Amino acid sequence: MANSERRLRLLSLLAARGPDLQIKGLCEVCAEVTGMSGAGIMLLSRDLPQGSVGTTNEVSALIEELQYTLHEGPSFDAYHEDRSVLEPDLAQGRAPRWLAFRGPALEAGAQAVFAFPLRVGEVRLGSLNLYCDRPRPLTEEQHADALVLADMAAQTVLLLQAHAPPDRLAAQLAEGGEFLFVAHQAAGMVAAQLDVSITEALIRLRAYAFGADRPLSEVATDVVARNLRIGDRNGDEDPRP
Repeated sequence: MANSERRLRLLSLLAARGPDLQIKGLCEVCAEVTGMSGAGIMLLSRDLPQGSVGTTNEVSALIEELQYTLHEGPSFDAYHEDRSVLEPDLAQGRAPRWLAFRGPALEAGAQAVFAFPLRVGEVRLGSLNLYCDRPRPLTEEQHADALVLADMAAQTVLLLQAHAPPDRLAAQLAEGGEFLFVAHQAAGMVAAQLDVSITEALIRLRAYAFGADRPLSEVATDVVARNLRIGDRNGDEDPRP
């Protein structure tokens, strides 16, 4: 199938969802077209707040958050290496790939994971992520569809973001990414408390979450609620507000 025909077919599927298509609906179409159990879209651009902006279900949301917490996984590889990342059998995949991510992702129900960079020209925005609850490869048609869907998702993100302030997400993108904002809010508080950069504060939050075996969103929520304070040593817990 020619790329133009493929794009028209996919656009018709998106149009069938109605004029007010949300990011979640776009993710649902991505999962449906590729025969996957779920899908998510993660932003990793230096110019935008980073994190998941849309998922199809609880498992895909958890997989997105695991990657954001651990700072590894198919999303990060697809973004940094600017290529498709295909793992049709996560349990038996090549080692030593994603040592921290693999176990929790399998426990969550992901047996196969795939990621495709979101790119417009030379600008990389993040990745489109797919998972399946059983080991399986993508067919050539599914792979080709996923590439076009990633391209369409990237253009959708730019379109939605066009009129938003440079350092904030558009409302339609923000609706699906609540944990993203609480993490950045917590990082801001940690940065101010410890007099470190936002990047260093996020690293400390991730290290604490990993060491405590807790989702980053939970740790960040506790920090924002002043139920937890990240101490001067990396990962230390200080109960004082």
